[in-house]
Amino acid sequence: MVLKQRPADSDSEHGVEKDTNGEVLWVWCYPSTTATLRNLLLRKCCLTDENKLLHPFVFGQYRRAWFYITTVEVPDSSILKKVTHFSIVLTAKDFNPEKYAAFTRILCRMYLKHGSPVKMMESYIAVLTKGICQSEENGSFLSKDFDARKAYLAGSIKDIVSQFGMETVILHTALMLKKRIVVYHPKIEAVQEFTRTLPALVWHRQDWTILHSYVHLDADELEALQMCPGYIAGFVDLEVSNRSDLYDVFVNLADSEITIAPLAKEAMTMGKLHKEVGQLIVQSAEDPEKSDSQVIQDISLKTKEIFTNLAPFSEVSDDGEKRVLNYEALKQRRFPPATENFLYHLAAAEQMLKI
Repeated sequence: MVLKQRPADSDSEHGVEKDTNGEVLWVWCYPSTTATLRNLLLRKCCLTDENKLLHPFVFGQYRRAWFYITTVEVPDSSILKKVTHFSIVLTAKDFNPEKYAAFTRILCRMYLKHGSPVKMMESYIAVLTKGICQSEENGSFLSKDFDARKAYLAGSIKDIVSQFGMETVILHTALMLKKRIVVYHPKIEAVQEFTRTLPALVWHRQDWTILHSYVHLDADELEALQMCPGYIAGFVDLEVSNRSDLYDVFVNLADSEITIAPLAKEAMTMGKLHKEVGQLIVQSAEDPEKSDSQVIQDISLKTKEIFTNLAPFSEVSDDGEKRVLNYEALKQRRFPPATENFLYHLAAAEQMLKI
């Protein structure tokens, strides 16, 4: 998909252009898309914002589809006349920002050179069918160079811990309990970097579908978001802080503040177990010898230990389908109240409660 800014004499794939008159046009799209998705992508690409900063690359998720948008300024030497900027948008089923940033950069270079979607389409179809596109002057791209696990490990847990210290355990607890986390920062790049890293705190799930790294306070987007049981949602509009219906935990990244919403406080009560987890996270992250992936491994081992604590209080359900919590057995164990409360809510998050 290409978005560009220019007068309205163009054809159509996934592209948007901005012209010298400041008009933004949807130029081409392959395959076709819905009006709703088109409006969403126009909102995400920075061309429609007056006098706003250019964001070279943004990504996010909407109704189980990922979108990746690269935007470039058109140099005077380009074949594209009367066009000041354009965006190339790819939608995909997988989370892999590095992969799609690399691919859209190559497509941008092709568009700048040829001024027509045809060459881009050839490369797009080549990657779709063979996983590779090669071009002398624009660089080559190989899908298998971009492993999903690499994308999961691309963010820095150590950076998060250096910003929030012991409070990182609030984020870990919220993720364990599949709560709704909203993250605010005025800069989209900061929001994306922070939010994409958070699912690694619950590495045992390896679930990045909970990530919605770029959300607007738009009715359709919020409706889609609220259909998800637990999520991490990134916003650049501070107005989201007043929308307590959207979050259990609110992270103001700009002010380094984490707030637990009143309705989530009972499930998120912190105790001895949380203190242990928090100390482990901080100690591991502050060890200069340890890489981010080793810190993730340490947290993952501690998380597995918590599930091991829960195991003796689970039993096979009556229909033999899954393991469910024996709440009486948990109560008899006489854990500290906060630990018992957390294990109960964890069992609920893992769908282990008897219906």
